[in-house]
Amino acid sequence: MKVIFLGTNGWYDTDTGNTICTLLRAESFDLVLDAGNGFHKLDHFIHPDDGKPLYLFLSHFHLDHIIGLHTLNKFSFSRGLVILGPADSRKLLTLFVNRPFTAALSSLPFPVEILELPASLSRLPFHVEALPLKHPVLTLGYRISLDDRVVSSCTDTGYCQNAVTLARSADLLISECAYRQGQFSDSWPHLNPEAAARIASEARVKRLALTHFDARLYSKWEDRKESETFARKIFPHAFAARDGLEVDL
Repeated sequence: MKVIFLGTNGWYDTDTGNTICTLLRAESFDLVLDAGNGFHKLDHFIHPDDGKPLYLFLSHFHLDHIIGLHTLNKFSFSRGLVILGPADSRKLLTLFVNRPFTAALSSLPFPVEILELPASLSRLPFHVEALPLKHPVLTLGYRISLDDRVVSSCTDTGYCQNAVTLARSADLLISECAYRQGQFSDSWPHLNPEAAARIASEARVKRLALTHFDARLYSKWEDRKESETFARKIFPHAFAARDGLEVDL
């Protein structure tokens, strides 16, 4: 499996990257985690003649996680697209990906199916666990088992036991790191590098990828490297993701 970071910012785009989007290229499937502005780069890696089914996992509906859906009509996904997200995904996506905001899902040049989780997990051709995370709105974290690998994705969230559960013994934990070291908020929960590393350590994951860096707090690459250093003091196999980074699992 190859993991490709298409967008690693939270909130808005800057010179350091687009908003959050990660591509998992497995043997028989392509999976996308969240659809920030990095989503528009999908056709750099997925071609119409690839013939793989494509699944998009949305954690929640804050704009930095769905704004890339505005670019759906540039693609030609030969096997269509399955969008998976929390309860009310069908209602919210039909509202947002529609006129007058953008091209309607029904007018795209490929079929789109929307599944709400966890109710529809049994319909997937690979194993997925979905649990709510700690955020002001309903937000799902995912644990995906495919090609003898386990990838856990936890954005956006504060520290919580569900994140540890989803990450247990994973080959890779993709964790948000919106805050800088020492920062936290009870009213707007997100992770700092220490908390992300704590989850990775408690879950005994193999590697930790820090992503979803708050664009205001992380204005340059050196800021990410500093958080990587803090995280590694707790969990040595942590690294800060950047747009375009490819990781083989």
